[in-house]
Amino acid sequence: MTKTKQPRSIAEWVTFSIASFILAIIVSLVGYTWLNEKNQPPILSVTKKQTIREINGQFYVPFEVVNSGGDTAESVQIMAELMIDGKVTETGEQQIDFLSSGETEEGAFIFSQNPRQGQLNLRVGSYKLP
Repeated sequence: MTKTKQPRSIAEWVTFSIASFILAIIVSLVGYTWLNEKNQPPILSVTKKQTIREINGQFYVPFEVVNSGGDTAESVQIMAELMIDGKVTETGEQQIDFLSSGETEEGAFIFSQNPRQGQLNLRVGSYKLP
């Protein structure tokens, strides 16, 4: 008994074409991601928000830290120094556990003296790689 191979139907060709197209898209996206992946260390920046709130004699200074680099940063240390009349009167320190590429975190420093009466410096003190 000899079986003859029947030609593929239009439905089989359409299904094969769609599956091949989807596979080609997936392979292309993986290749694109691999080629364009940022191989940079973390690039961290901290900015002070404009709104300073005063509640019960304490001054809340909100800030935002952004990782615009390629790698993830752990244990990101944010430091603040309040200088009034040329000398440091108060300092603050925050620690952010985890900051991945493109991620933004917010927080606030709390001071007993008004930061508007002096100069407030915010900076990233350190981080470690996972």
